[in-house]
Parts: sequence; C-alpha cells; structure tokens
Amino acid sequence: MPELSALEICRLAPSQVYRALTTSPQGLSADDVRRRTIRDGPNSLQALRRTPLISRFARQFTHFLALLLWVAAGLAFLADALHEGQGMATLGWAILGVILINAVFAFLQEYKAERAVQALRNLLPAKAWVMRDGQQQQIARSELVPGDVLILEEGEQVPADARLTEAVGMRVDNSSLTGESKPQRRIAEPITDGHPLDIPNLVFAGTTVLSGHGQGVVFATGLKTEFGKIARLTTTVQTGLSPLQQEIVKVTHVVAGLSLVMGLIFFTIGVGMGLGFWTSAIFGIGIIVANVPEGLLPTVTLALAMGSQRMAARKALIKHLASVETLGCTTVICTDKTGTLTENRMRVDKLYVDDLVVESRESCLFTRNRLISAAEAERWRPLFDAMVHCNNAKRTRRPDGRSQATGDPTETALLEFAADHGLLHRPPLRRMGELPFDADRKRMTTLHWGEGRLLAFTKGAPESVLPLCTRQQSSSAVTELTLDERKKVLAQGQVFAQQAYRVLALAMREVERGVEELDADTVEHGLTFLGLVAMMDPPHREVPDAITTCRRAGIRVIMITGDHPLTALAIARKIGLAQESVVTAPGRFVPVIEGSQIDTFSDDQLRRLLTPTSPGEPDPIFARMAPRHKMRIVSVLKGMREVVAVTGDGVNDAPALKTADIGIAMGVAGTDVAKETASMILLDDNFATIVSAIEEGRAVFTNIRKFITYVLASNVPEVMPYLAFGLSSAPLALTVPQILAVDLGTDMVPALALAAEPPHGNIMDEPPRPRTERLLNREVLVRAYGFLGLIETAIAMGGFFLYLHSQGWTWGTPLDWNAPLYKEATTVTFAGIVAAQAANVFACRSDRTSAFRLGWFSNPLIVVGIVVESTLLLILTYSPVGHWVLGTASLPAWIFIPLIVGAIGLLLADELHKLVGGRLKARQPVPAK
Repeated sequence: MPELSALEICRLAPSQVYRALTTSPQGLSADDVRRRTIRDGPNSLQALRRTPLISRFARQFTHFLALLLWVAAGLAFLADALHEGQGMATLGWAILGVILINAVFAFLQEYKAERAVQALRNLLPAKAWVMRDGQQQQIARSELVPGDVLILEEGEQVPADARLTEAVGMRVDNSSLTGESKPQRRIAEPITDGHPLDIPNLVFAGTTVLSGHGQGVVFATGLKTEFGKIARLTTTVQTGLSPLQQEIVKVTHVVAGLSLVMGLIFFTIGVGMGLGFWTSAIFGIGIIVANVPEGLLPTVTLALAMGSQRMAARKALIKHLASVETLGCTTVICTDKTGTLTENRMRVDKLYVDDLVVESRESCLFTRNRLISAAEAERWRPLFDAMVHCNNAKRTRRPDGRSQATGDPTETALLEFAADHGLLHRPPLRRMGELPFDADRKRMTTLHWGEGRLLAFTKGAPESVLPLCTRQQSSSAVTELTLDERKKVLAQGQVFAQQAYRVLALAMREVERGVEELDADTVEHGLTFLGLVAMMDPPHREVPDAITTCRRAGIRVIMITGDHPLTALAIARKIGLAQESVVTAPGRFVPVIEGSQIDTFSDDQLRRLLTPTSPGEPDPIFARMAPRHKMRIVSVLKGMREVVAVTGDGVNDAPALKTADIGIAMGVAGTDVAKETASMILLDDNFATIVSAIEEGRAVFTNIRKFITYVLASNVPEVMPYLAFGLSSAPLALTVPQILAVDLGTDMVPALALAAEPPHGNIMDEPPRPRTERLLNREVLVRAYGFLGLIETAIAMGGFFLYLHSQGWTWGTPLDWNAPLYKEATTVTFAGIVAAQAANVFACRSDRTSAFRLGWFSNPLIVVGIVVESTLLLILTYSPVGHWVLGTASLPAWIFIPLIVGAIGLLLADELHKLVGGRLKARQPVPAK
C-alpha cells in the first residue's frame, strides 16, 4: 500500500480513499492487519527514546557536588591511613552514606514527580472501534494499522490520523494540536487544498470528537501521525543547566580550587619548616577538608525539595528540583491563552434582548448596573426556553455528586447559564425532531411538543438567523421586526463580535404542519427573533492582579496562542496585557502578530519586535501560532539572554516547553505530552499560580545564599587552627573528624532551617535576579570570611586556650595528641564553633533586617535546628561513641559559660553592623537619573 500524505488523501472522494489505502467499507481482514502490523509497527510512541532509569540514577553520583563529597571521603580514608586510631575511616563511610542518601533522595524526588503524570503514550485512547471483516470490533489502539476503518462517536478521542468517509454533525476539538479552542466542523467531501491541520475532512490522533459521529480510514499511525511528529520534535531539543546549577558549579569550583591550592601551599610550608611529611600531610588535609563545604550538596538538595513542597501547597508541582530556583530569575513568561489565562470553558457573558444589553454576573442579571429581578426576567422566558431546548448538551452526575454539562462547548455554556440562573425547573418540552447544524445554513433547529402545540427553536449566526425573522419578542409581546430594528440587532452583534464574543441569535415559531413533513425550507422561515447571546472563555479572576504583580516584579508576559487574533486581543485587554485602544508607533509592528507573519521575519526582525523600546511598553500578542512559531519565539528570547518560562497544555506546546528555561504544563486540561515534557505542572491551570511559584523561587535563591553564608562562616574557625599549628608553635586546636562533624552533623539542621526562611519584605517588588549576579558574591565572602568567621574564630580559639590555661598549660609546653587534656581542649574548640553557629543562624536570617525584628518564632525550624544542634553537641561530647569517632572528651559545665557569652556577643556585633550599615546606606545620596 503506498503511503499518502494528508494533502494527497484529502483531495480524494470517499470511494477513492478506500481504493487508495487498499481497504473497503467492510474493513481489513485478519491477514491484512497482520501484514500491515509487521510493516508499520504498533500505533504507539514507544520509539521515543528516554534516558534509562539506571543512567538517571548514576548521574546523581557524578555531578560536581557529588564529586566534592567523593574527595572528602577519600581524604577521610587517607587521613585514617596516615593517622590510625582517629576514627577517620568511620567518617569516610559516613560521607559515602551521605552521597548515597542524597543520590537516592534527588532521584526519588524527580521520579515521584514524573510518575505523578501519565506516561506519554497514554495520551491516546486505550481502545478504538473499527470495522474488520465486515464486523464492528473494539480493539486496543496500539493494534490500529493504516487502512483500518475507524468508527468515531461523540466524546471519543481520535486514536490515529484518519480521512473521514462519513460525518454527521461532526465537530472536533483540535486544541491539543493547534491551540485553537474553537470547535472545528468536519465533513467527508473532498478538499482541494489547505494546511493539513485545518483540512475539514481529516481527524488527528489526540484530538476529541465534541459532537456528531463519523467514520474514516486510518492513513497514519504511531510516529507518522501529526501527534507523533511533534513528539519526535520534542526529543531533538537539548536542555542545558539551570541558572542555579550553573551557580552551584561555580561556587564549588571556586571553593574547591581555593581549598586545594591552600592545602598544597601549607603542605609545602610544613615540609619546608621541618614539620615532617606526616605532620605536613595532616596539616594540608585539614586545610582542604576545612574549606570544602561537604554539607552544601545535601543542604541545597533539601532546600530545593522544601521549596518544591511549598510550591505544591500553592498548586505548582515541580518535577525537577533545579526548576524551583529557575522560576526566581524568570524575566519573561510566554503564556498560552486557553486554560491558562482563561478558564477553558465557554460562559454566557451578555444577552441582547428587548433592546437591552444584559450582563450575567455570578448567577444574577444586570442591565446598566441595575439588578434584574426574577419576575422581570420572566418576560424573556421564550429566549431561555430556546437556550435550553435548542441544545444537545447533557447534564451528567459527577462522582462527587455534583452535576455538570457535557457536549459542545457552546451548547454547554447555554445549559450552564440556564442552570446558574434557575431556568431548568420547568418541565422540559418533548423533542420531536432536529434539523442539525450545517456549514451552509449556519444554524440548527429543534422541534418540541408542549402545551398542545409544536414549537421550533432555532439558533445560529446572526447573519444567518435574522433574515429568516419577520417578528420579534419584545416586553412579553410579539411585534413586527422592521428593517431599522434588524440593522440595530446586526450592529449589536458586530459590537459583540469585535469584543471577541462568540455570538448566537435565537428565534422560534409555532409549526402548523405534521412532523413527517418538516424540513429546513418549511420550518426555518417566518421566525420570531428572541435575542442575542454573547459568550466567551473568560479569564481567571486572579489573572489581572497576577499580571500587575509581574509588571511590578519586572517580568514581561507575552501571550502566544493558536486562537483568532480578535479573541487574543480581547482577552489581553481584559487582563491588562493590552490597552483598550492601541496606537502603533512609527516603524513598529501591529500589536497582534499572526503565525504567517512570523514566517516572513528574520531573526533580527523578531528580536527587534521582542525588544521593548521603553519601560512598560506592552509586548506584542501572538495569535494563530503553530508549534514551530512558538519554539522560535522562545529560542530568540533565550538568545537575548532572557530567562524564559513557557506555559502550554497541548501536544503542540511540547517543543517550546522543552526549549524554555522552564516549561509549565497545565495539570487539569493539559495533555500528557505537555506534562511529560514540562519542568513544572500547574495543578489548578491558573496563571496566577505561576506568580506564586516565582515568589517561592526567588525566596529559594535568597535562602540558599543565606545558608552558604552560614556554612562558609564556620570554615574560618575550622581553618585557623591549622594555620596557627603550621605557622607557629601552637597546638592543633581542632581535628579533621571534628571538622566533618560540624559540616555534616551539627550544621545541617540549622542550615536547612535557613532554607525554609519565609521571604522578607515584598520580594515581588524587586526586578528579577540578573544572570550576571553571582550566588557567591563579594558581599557574601566579606560577611562570611571577614566578619562572622573571624568572630567565630575568636570564640573557638579563645575557648581552646582558656581551657588549656585553666588546667595549668603554658605556651610552648608540648601536648600529646592522645593525652586527655588535648582531647578536652579540642572538644572545647568544637563546642565553641557549634555555639557560635547557633548564634550565627539567627544573624544569617537576613543581611539587612535585625534578627529581633524578624521574631524568634516566625521560622519554627530555626528553634528545632538549635535544639538538634545542641543535642548533637552533648551526645558527641559526653558519649563513648563521640569519644571514639571524634576523639572528644567530657567537659566541665563551667566552660560553656564563656562560649555562650561569646555567641551572644557575635549576635550583638552583627546587630550593630546591620544598624550602622543601614544608616550609612540611608545617608547615601540617590543617584541622579
């Protein structure tokens, strides 16, 4: 059987389609199916390559942060070999345990989130009805082959690309492929030309039959379908490191490089000073281990995990942990319209009846801002009856007991309007027949028996229904519809249409003849006009405020939709993306750009279009966009060094979702392809949730910087004992196992508490973090190393020498490293660092705001961290396990008093620093603009 393209098969008559695909209306035989399955393969997307689970797990052990921990473990084992009996091997195994735990945690976090959505191939329906050997059969959709005769009914998803040979009142939802929310009519007649996705005698895999029924011949399956082609395009997109991943790599490179250089320098100094190889090696290893932030990887991982949990509570599911922070530096959001900015359901918004424009708001009717009573509305009962009865939508009972309307979106909106306004309480009229909608008439009519008469209700396009009307319903009376009044109605219909409403005219008449004689010619004339209905897919209520917040936060919002330009512009005006009247500046493109125009633009032209000429200038609106257009816009924005977030719900959005810095899929209305590709899923399909997630993402970056300051501050008192040991005759005040106990033990929970710190001030009033802003900047280094770290050193080293002096030790007296006094003194140093870090965690909550103003209990995890830290200190100081692993010894209670006083002094010094720094900053003159 020759392969036919969509453009070739659409030109054939139904009888020619069967011959061209070597099949018949009776369907394929079992032998035909077997041969075609061997030739074309199953109707699935299993050929799409995915990274094996074992490879994804292995990646958790080989990135740079994990490699740093491998180095730390290796140093611990080396130190144990050089200095047997210090418990270094035990700590080495502990570090390996940390590596394993972090790898498993990160892997499970990603795996769990990805499993929260359906697998990619489950987008298509599991079963399909076909004709085979002259019999209707239900088969697995994977068993479909080209040439199968497919039977399609209302509400079903299409399992493969097919050419229709029969279509009765059939309309489909192609939005998952095209982004166009308006239902598309389908016919069986030949079509000479057009874009494949717009050809009305073709149906495509992944789309849905909204109304009617039909039959077609499958001509493409699996990866050869339009759905499969887009899915294949998605796999070709390469993604890079997130901004946070890039920053963490830079931080670890800087710190690790500094540690190695310092270790080698001081090893060389030690050998040169005659300390001997072994002593110099311990000296160098201590410098390296003291500087390597062993706890950075688990703390970052847990901070991101906590950020993702907070986002989940705000209806944003994060699939990849690094995406939490990426949101925080987002500069552009490219958003779809349907289902993201809007509710993804049609709703009756306005009526034109009795010469009045009536608005529907929260189950009430208003005209000129005056509430219309139920008694007043009763005069429009014929209009409401037409909305309910000239309608094929149905009300169904949901599992939760609530009812909802199902069917064509337009008819569903009419039925929901009737339900919201209490118009369903009257007994329904008995339906006697239907004249279905067709493209030539642009209307439908239903016939009903009730109250001893036969009534016909008609609805359709105003330009189709109005010419058939001779009278109109007005103030409970029927009057003649004059030419002027007809023009007035059509003019109001044009006003609604220009506001991007979908407009229907409704009419009725009493039919005198018998039902068996009814047809369009005999029924659809001499109608009585009842009114106009204007409906729209409305924006989410929270969206306008979210758009305002984005502007305040320096984030641009660009609408990219497959919908009609007028619809896109109307929604943009409602939510504040476009002004009510748009004046195009000289040399600028019109505000609404269509996909066909994008094809004519060079990258430079598109870049100029996407570059605002002045602050606050509205961005262009992109309508009728194909997948390639959306992906190109995203690529150009990324080339402009923007951090781009992209929303989407359809198969057509998948390439752009993967190209973006962060792809955001809809969790309710989104296809599984979009969910599988995206980094984040909106559980409520609401644009406002993105803004909440961005706020959380910004807080994550700030908090990571806080605990980096906290962790680096402890490096100074860990390094200084080795400097004093190597450059003077001072005893070594801290052992390598005790350093690791601080970095991987006592510091962990307080650092994690900083990761849970709530945002201070209005974080969304600040612009996005520039790409050039470093996580480890000059302010962090000066505050950690030059201020907090030095005070911690004074506390720890001061405690070490104070204790030695109290026990009668004098300078120059040698100390045996196995002597009880030496172990007690090093334990004091260890306890001093822990006490100083307990104060430091309060200082690091903010680099500007007083810890006293933040409140002691506004972050309960801080208190938990202090309790855990203190408990670990006591266990490691007074337990045999601590004595064996860390070489510690029990201390008298009095020594903790000067250590606690020193910790309080650190907090007060930081408060003074913030106070002076804040006043100096306030006195600085504002730069002239």
